[in-house]
Amino acid sequence: MSTVKDFTLSCPLPITDYPTVTLAHGGGGKLMHQLIEKMILPAFNSPLLEARHDGAVFELGGARLAFTTDSYVVRPLFFPGGDIGSLAINGTVNDLSMCGARPVYLSCGLILEEGLPMETLWAVVQSLKQAAEVAGVQLVTGDTKVVDKGKGDGVFINTAGVGLIEHGLTIAPSAVRAGDVVLLSGDVGRHGIAIMALREGLEFESAIESDCAPLNAAVQTLIGGNVGVHCLRDLTRGGLGTTLIEIAEATGLQITIDEMKIPVRDDVAGACEVLGFDPLYLANEGRMIVFVPENEAARALELLRGSQHTAGAVEIGRVTGERGGLVKMKSRIGTTRIIDMLSGEQLPRIC
Repeated sequence: MSTVKDFTLSCPLPITDYPTVTLAHGGGGKLMHQLIEKMILPAFNSPLLEARHDGAVFELGGARLAFTTDSYVVRPLFFPGGDIGSLAINGTVNDLSMCGARPVYLSCGLILEEGLPMETLWAVVQSLKQAAEVAGVQLVTGDTKVVDKGKGDGVFINTAGVGLIEHGLTIAPSAVRAGDVVLLSGDVGRHGIAIMALREGLEFESAIESDCAPLNAAVQTLIGGNVGVHCLRDLTRGGLGTTLIEIAEATGLQITIDEMKIPVRDDVAGACEVLGFDPLYLANEGRMIVFVPENEAARALELLRGSQHTAGAVEIGRVTGERGGLVKMKSRIGTTRIIDMLSGEQLPRIC
C-alpha cells in the first residue's frame, strides 16, 4: 500500500496538489480517473495517450495499427463463465476491437506465486490457448516470473496485443458527434455478480455466469457492413456509468440515456438489491457501447443482433447538442438525474 504523496518522480504539479489518499487493491472510479488525468497523462505527454482510448492507434511501415496492454488480477482465478486465462485473452482482444482493429498477435506475461499447483497453472494455460483460438488470435511471445509465497495470490497475467486497422474510419471518443445514437450490446452486471456470488458463497435459483466473451467478430461485422461507427468502448472497470462519463468528458457533449432501456437480468437486479450494488457501475467483460449516426442506428442494431455475443443489443440513448460533458439518465419513475463517477470501484479484483 502506498499513498499518492509517496510518489517521488518529477510530477507535473507540486506533490501537495495531489489528494492524500491510500491506494488499495481495486482502486478505480473517480480516484483512478484523477490519477490518470493529473499524473499519468502529464508525466508522459504523448498525443497517443491524450486520445484516452482503449489502445494506441498509429501508422507504422505503411500499416495502421492498434496496440494495447492490460493486467489481470481477478480473484478467484476460476468463476462461472470464465477464468483468469479467458479473461486475459478476451480483455485484450476487446480493447483492440474498440479501436476498430482486427486483433492479430498477443503477448502473455505470467506472474506465478511460489507453491502454485501445477494443475492450476495447466488449467490457466489451456484456457489461454482455447480463448485465443476462439478469438482467432495468436500468442506469439511472453514471459514468466515467480514471486515469493504470499506475494502473488496464485497467478497474475499481463497481456499486450497488436491489431490491424483495415478501414478508413476514425473510431475514437474524438469522433463522437451531437445526434449520435448510443447502442448497448447486451445485458449488464453479470460479470460482477458472478464474481461476488462465488466470493461470498451466494446461491441463486439459476446460475449467474460472467459475460466474458470476445467482441472482435461483432465489431468486424459492423465495419464490414459499412456502418459509420464513431466510437466503441467495452464496459470493464466502472461499468456502463463510468464509461459513458469518460466519453462525455472527452467530447464535452452531453449524453442522455433511459434506465428503462438498459437490460439487466432479473436475478442480477435482485442480487444487486440484496448486496447494495448498482448494475450501472458493475464491470462487464463481454459488453460494449457503440456510437453511430442516427441514420445508421437501425442497420447497426440489425448487424449486432446477428452476432453471437451481441444478440441482445439495444438502443439506450443519444448524444445531445448541449455542452458540459455530462451524462443524464431518465429514471424508471420518469425523473432525470446526472450520473456521477463513483469514488472507487464497487468490487475490487474483478478483472
